[in-house]
Amino acid sequence: MLSSRRTGSISIEDYLRDELSREFKHEYLHGQIYAMAGASKNHQFIIMNIGSIFRGHLRNTPCATFSSDMKLRVGDIAFFYPDVIVACEDNSDNYYVDRPVIIVEVLSKSTRRMDETTKMRLYQTLPSLQEYVMIEQDIVDVEVCRRSQGWVSEHYFMGDEVTFEAIGLTLSVNEIYERVANDDVNSFFNGELS
Repeated sequence: MLSSRRTGSISIEDYLRDELSREFKHEYLHGQIYAMAGASKNHQFIIMNIGSIFRGHLRNTPCATFSSDMKLRVGDIAFFYPDVIVACEDNSDNYYVDRPVIIVEVLSKSTRRMDETTKMRLYQTLPSLQEYVMIEQDIVDVEVCRRSQGWVSEHYFMGDEVTFEAIGLTLSVNEIYERVANDDVNSFFNGELS
């Protein structure tokens, strides 16, 4: 979630060093740093729902699930804080991962454009990445872009099941949106959507 931009170019080394002492998280893109915006309850429910399901499924495997406090390195171009990352190889750095198999971003009005364009293009350059997932928080829509499908989007809605091929897990959209309060979720549970 990029928010305000700081002026002046900064090296990767300076960014990584300074980020350890900053009170608030910042993302890095082409030498510029951007302060991170806060998140809504719905955003947090979605992150916790999918993150905890991934974590439980991956217990006793070489894969690990990280939340939005772990940085993702994209070459020498960017460092982002995706909402959920699954990585199955350890790069031996304590503060970022660079070989994800799944990246999840929860979309909001302020982040949608960046998540659907710049981040999507950069994430797809990562050789390890198998699935990029964008989840709407204000409506129900889980969009999955898979390397195996040429990054073509597939959309899932309430009542559907989503398979995360990279980790061999199928879960319902209902599980992803548990406790989320928006018109689509409320209508589904009140029998208005089918």
